Amino acid sequence: MDGILNINKPAGRTSFSVVALVRRLSQERRVGHAGTLDPMATGVLPVCLGQGTRVIEFLADSPKTYRAQIELGVATDTYDASGKVIQQGDPSHITREQVELALGSFRGLIQQTPPMYSALKHQGQRLYELARAGISVERKSRPAKIHHLEVIDWQPPVVTVEVTCGKGTYIRSLAHDLGQLLGCGATLKSLVRLNYGPFDIETAISLPQLEDAFHYGYWPSLLHPIDSVLLHWGAAVVSQATEQSIRRGAPVALTGDSRDPPSTTPTAETYCRTYTFDGHFLGVLRFDPEKGYWRPEKVFFPQSQ
Repeated sequence: MDGILNINKPAGRTSFSVVALVRRLSQERRVGHAGTLDPMATGVLPVCLGQGTRVIEFLADSPKTYRAQIELGVATDTYDASGKVIQQGDPSHITREQVELALGSFRGLIQQTPPMYSALKHQGQRLYELARAGISVERKSRPAKIHHLEVIDWQPPVVTVEVTCGKGTYIRSLAHDLGQLLGCGATLKSLVRLNYGPFDIETAISLPQLEDAFHYGYWPSLLHPIDSVLLHWGAAVVSQATEQSIRRGAPVALTGDSRDPPSTTPTAETYCRTYTFDGHFLGVLRFDPEKGYWRPEKVFFPQSQ
């Protein structure tokens, strides 16, 4: 089965353990998630099956929205509530206005240093493995994009914020950096991923619901189509001859044979979806501005093949 499951990951489970559960239940070898949630975090975890794993890279570029509770006055080595306390301060003088003013420096394109307790690698080893061994290494800051950041609740010393961000953003680092800026320390108390691309927590399924669906055999109805994560691109329906060219990996012009040409202006970064005349998702094409052709980036085959 090819597609994507929108799973509501519970607290205490790793993202990998959810993937392992889906692999065991579905007996599908190709299973992967799009974007790790820490064990303490909950919410939307897209899990891709079969050919669905081939669009993970495109889904990873989608914005994500989180609700985060940040506790002021305490900082931990993991930057969240699961870690060891390394700093304590008095946040009693901090006002909501000060918090909102400080948050202003985190909006837009920012530089962010990943936490030591992360899955990034240093000389072939995961940072969290080094951290657990008591080793700290210098991490290079890297760009992160914060599209939207606002305070939605203020119950001192806890501030609740909603964050919409791009890939590679660490909400734990955001909480930690906020505490350093305010001078009292801060740590991430809880985190819920509300939205990831086209997937929303309101329609996400719990693990008990998932297990019931497999037990009673209706789990395929929970699969989202592969192309559901690509609907923000233009689309083209191609003739049989063009379809065969795409399946061979040949570049195509998408003129004359297309009933529905791409709706976006072709640029070096432009992708489009293609479909066969009978409505099946065919593949992802990328525009080559030098040649003026669309080149097959990924081609998808019917499950019967």
